[in-house]
Order: sequence, then C-alpha cells, then structure tokens
Amino acid sequence: MFDQLHSLLHNAQARFRVIHHPAEGSSERVAAVRGTVVGQGAKAMLCRVKDLPDMLVLAILPGDQKVDFKKVAQAVGGKKASFASPEEAMAKTGCVIGAIPPFSFSPDIQLVVDPQLLARFEEIAFNAGRLDASIVLNGEDYLRVAQPLLFEICASD
Repeated sequence: MFDQLHSLLHNAQARFRVIHHPAEGSSERVAAVRGTVVGQGAKAMLCRVKDLPDMLVLAILPGDQKVDFKKVAQAVGGKKASFASPEEAMAKTGCVIGAIPPFSFSPDIQLVVDPQLLARFEEIAFNAGRLDASIVLNGEDYLRVAQPLLFEICASD
C-alpha cells in the first residue's frame, strides 16, 4: 500500500512528504512525531452501511473529531452504519486499523470526506498503509487525486 500511494502521488505531481517514525498508538503522539496538529490527521474508518449490505464507506474526518454513523449512511443513501470489523478492514484495504490511508483503491469502497478536514488545514497527514510511515499531503492535491464525496460526517458537539 505504501508503494502504491507513493507512486500515485508522485505520478500525479502532488505536493507531499513522507515521514518515517516509530509506530504510535494515539493520534496525539503521531501528530507530535509528524510535526502536525491532531486535527490535520485524516482519520480513516471503514464502515458498513447496514441497510445497503454491499456498501462499504471509507469515512475520513479530522483526527480530533468523532464520526456520526447516521451521517455516514446518509452520505450514500442509507440509514445506519457501523464500523467494519478489523478482519474485514484488513481484507478490503490490505491495512490494519490505524494504517488505512484516506484513499479508496476498490470500486466496492465509497470514499467520503468531511469537508471540515480540508477547510481547516492546508495540508493533511495520514498513516500511509503502515503504522511507521506517514504522508503529509497538500489538501488541494488530495481532493484532485482522491476525488472523494464531500459530506458532513463529523458528530456534532
């Protein structure tokens, strides 16, 4: 996955940098290692839409926010969503939970991004398919390359 992401971004002439670091278990610690703030982290969560059994959504939101599963489902025309199991996430993305990047390489996975992530920061940061490597990517380039569906999916305070 790391090599696939690096090639995709390089070939698209995206503005990005790679940061190698120890595997960290929390958003706060990995942000400190990256030299970013927690909200710049593109938190990626694979979700299953319950009333659309073939629908998987890769929900992307700022690392300092929580997901609203009802909004995730609404983004794709459903009513209820929940996390996919860790086993399903690995099978569908090739990545462990926490290392899934904010890109979909499968036609079976709809990429949905909360616009707040890109409105707040010029650059986003994410684990690049591995827990010990991150990419910091220009937000405009992310939109151009990933072509996500933009939909508010963050939980209200």
